[in-house]
Amino acid sequence: MTTNKSKLPIGTIAKHATVLLLVILWTLPTLGLLVSSVRDKDQLTVSGWWTALSASDRNEVYRTPQGAAQQEIDGVFVIESSMIADGSRRIVNAWGLGPRNIDEFQAGETAILEDGSRMTVTQDARMRWESDEPFTHTRGIRVFYMAEVPPTFTLQNYAEVLSSEGIGRAFINTMTVTLPATFIPILIAAFAAYALAWMNFPGRLWILAGIVGLLVVPLQISLIPVLRMYTNLAGTFGWEAKSYAGVWLAHTGFGLPLAVYLLRNYMAGLPKEVMESARMDGASHFDVFRTIVLPLSIPALASFAIFQFLWVWNDLLVALVFLGQGEGKTVMTAQLIELLGSRGDNWEILTSGAFITMIVPLVVFISMQRYFVRGLLAGSVK
Repeated sequence: MTTNKSKLPIGTIAKHATVLLLVILWTLPTLGLLVSSVRDKDQLTVSGWWTALSASDRNEVYRTPQGAAQQEIDGVFVIESSMIADGSRRIVNAWGLGPRNIDEFQAGETAILEDGSRMTVTQDARMRWESDEPFTHTRGIRVFYMAEVPPTFTLQNYAEVLSSEGIGRAFINTMTVTLPATFIPILIAAFAAYALAWMNFPGRLWILAGIVGLLVVPLQISLIPVLRMYTNLAGTFGWEAKSYAGVWLAHTGFGLPLAVYLLRNYMAGLPKEVMESARMDGASHFDVFRTIVLPLSIPALASFAIFQFLWVWNDLLVALVFLGQGEGKTVMTAQLIELLGSRGDNWEILTSGAFITMIVPLVVFISMQRYFVRGLLAGSVK
């Protein structure tokens, strides 16, 4: 008796291969950022992260000691020194006395200088300069060399970010902005979504159409009108123009269209019979919403909470516009920019700073990921 072995269709194989390719392409930048965050700063500035496991070549310059450092050994005047710090694993491959002929001599080779003195540079970066006459120079000469630097990994970038001034306060400020800006739109959107899904009133479809239209409005276009409106209200009621309340309201307004649309689709797909049974038992709309709809809508609520939390946590533009900077106001994204310096000279810490700011969002996503897909598919299938 023979059995037919099932074979995967070509279409299924192609689909799986495409998904795998997209996952790799999506993960590759994150992997590069992680590798860069633990690399030595000097190596990070001269080579890409994909060369992290291979040695890199660097051109260095060293100035020899003054003539006062000489020693007389058997009638020969000698100046000896190390061109690199103790403990460094760099290996000198070539050297020279000018930037244009940096590979004029190989490591271990002796060069005859114009004054008849002899200079030797070894692979371990030891320099020996000999002369039959006493050295009289008061300023050392420059020696250029090519060094092979082995891969070096360190947590210094993380230590620099975590120990920088103001980073702890910026973390607290970011939490102060993010938590209310995530909870408030969910609270408002849950009530609005229930009304649009299960309550009959004039203009319901027009309101829903308007919400869908708001989804495509770019945030940058609405920043100035919303800011002017809030500033006028703040002046009328005597509020502080740039405060936490302002940034909470801004994030709530920008996040409500997606929240209402997502929750409405999910609530509209809940079993109608359950709602009708509760209404026949005398339950009000608020009772149905509180005891039935909310518990059943946890996947959609959690899904939007992830989106909103990640967006607000990583936001810079809205925080700068509605909250500003200063003591008690600077958020993590703005604090990292300050650490770069006025000219971006310290840009290497961005790699470690990015992973430090990712810790909290990752915890939130991992703890709520079981609801993520269910929430994204809300209302898609009847």
